[in-house]
Amino acid sequence: MKKALLALADGTLFEGRALGYEGETVGEVVFNTAMTGYQEVLTDPSYKGQIITMTSPHIGNYGMTPEDAESRRIWAEGFIVKEASQLASNWRSRQRLQDYLHEAKIVGIEGLDTRALTRHLREHGSQQGLITHVDVDARRAVEKAKSAPGIIGRDLATTVTCGKAYRWTEGSGEWAPSLGNKTWVGATRRWHVVAYDFGVKQNILRRLVDVGCTVTVVPASTTATQVEALKPDGIFLSNGPGDPEGVPYAVEAVRQLIGRHPIFGICLGHQILGLALGFSTYKLKFGHHGANHPVMDLRTRQVEITSQNHNFAVQMIHPISAIPDRPPVVETAFGQVAVTHLSLNDHSIEGLVCLDRPVFSVQYHPEASPGPHDSAYLFTEFIQLMEKQHA
Repeated sequence: MKKALLALADGTLFEGRALGYEGETVGEVVFNTAMTGYQEVLTDPSYKGQIITMTSPHIGNYGMTPEDAESRRIWAEGFIVKEASQLASNWRSRQRLQDYLHEAKIVGIEGLDTRALTRHLREHGSQQGLITHVDVDARRAVEKAKSAPGIIGRDLATTVTCGKAYRWTEGSGEWAPSLGNKTWVGATRRWHVVAYDFGVKQNILRRLVDVGCTVTVVPASTTATQVEALKPDGIFLSNGPGDPEGVPYAVEAVRQLIGRHPIFGICLGHQILGLALGFSTYKLKFGHHGANHPVMDLRTRQVEITSQNHNFAVQMIHPISAIPDRPPVVETAFGQVAVTHLSLNDHSIEGLVCLDRPVFSVQYHPEASPGPHDSAYLFTEFIQLMEKQHA
């Protein structure tokens, strides 16, 4: 097996075996704690600019299935695993992981100590790195990692967004999760939702269809005036890669739309909404990436296990050092805004709601692909906002 090298910008080196397409790649090295869902992770546009380390030691066991992809291609810059399975044990599988990566020209590495790598990233933070199969000189590899562009300030949404607006009509079918006591599928009113594509996952669009929405997906650069011309009942702000401060055009569009229509944001959409409301964002030390992150709903005190993938977070005024007795509320130009959800790992903000406008957002992924369905109810809450707005 051909030798491969992972070099981090701080000079740390890991040797392993070549995986996927032979070549060289750079990106921010992060780790994902999900045990399954590696295909959804690879095809999540939010990973643009990043090299993904899977902490689960054995990846590829159930192969690759076209229906499980979250977008039209792999967006991750590279892939790191302890061991890639040679056998795909799944009747749905159409391809092995190695062949999938090679076909997509994704450079990967296996056979290194992913536990040691993860601990290093936790202690020293996510950082730029290089995977190479073609030039395994340690000094040159570290220099290339150091010179690789970071993600702070970068607008990566424009690299993953759609080229023009389109309609999305596909639902989850037999894979639809439980959406609570009320069934929205087949409702007499089809709510027209305009979904901003900052790097949207297809399973989010399926969930919107599941709860009774007609969905028009628009490019990240779409203006508020262009959205208004589509006559939406509601507006959805999608996930996506990069720094939310790198997309000021999106922040301005959302600022103009607040109060006009119900708005629901997820991940980057949550961060963009936070900036539009007047808050700030900051980069997390090593990000939240995985399908097992505990989040508390401060309104009900219930804990949800969530799927997450983000490197930035919203900061309202000052860091929250402990779980508050009630949702913190802040006055903004758009009225009062409350923190609804909080991470139990680091107390970062995971959800916001405008108390005087039909607007809310979450940092995590309620469509959970991969991940648990604890938060699927949020899609019905979006429907309820549109119902109330048009009552």
